[in-house]
Amino acid sequence: MNPPISSAEGLAGLVFLVMLAATGLGALIAVNAERTIRAVAGLALCFVGVAGIYYFLQSPFVALMELLIYVGAVCVVLVFAVMLAEPRPEQQIGKRNAIVGGFSFLSAALLTWGLIALSGGVAWSKAPMRINDGSLRDLGHSLLTNYSMVFELVSVVLLVAIIGSLVLGRAGRSKA
Repeated sequence: MNPPISSAEGLAGLVFLVMLAATGLGALIAVNAERTIRAVAGLALCFVGVAGIYYFLQSPFVALMELLIYVGAVCVVLVFAVMLAEPRPEQQIGKRNAIVGGFSFLSAALLTWGLIALSGGVAWSKAPMRINDGSLRDLGHSLLTNYSMVFELVSVVLLVAIIGSLVLGRAGRSKA
């Protein structure tokens, strides 16, 4: 029996479906947009949806890192690259062949079916839930013990994004 929408479980299910829809819609916009800036906006929407799903799955740290790294750094660098790149209409990519689209859809459907079949045969166990008080001390402790490699990788990705935007900004629009 499905819980009513006015209950906490029903509202949580609705929020999860909204995040799933945002992820799927953003991915469709990113893949099908003819203009690069719209594709970047779709990519950002997809990343925000993924961060929402991570938060819903009780991983607020991963959700925050998703927002900081992908939306905050990668999408901003892509926007800088789009703004600084010289527009050349003669080099734009045309429409794709219908056979390629059909093959892509068939491949995605086959992959989705395989993942659903694979996940249906697995006995899922409930993960133990550890709740902390969410203080900065706990966050710092987690960053420097459990998530130290993730913390270092985040800093490397952010450093690369900053250097990339500085290089693009220094070269200017005529040289990019």
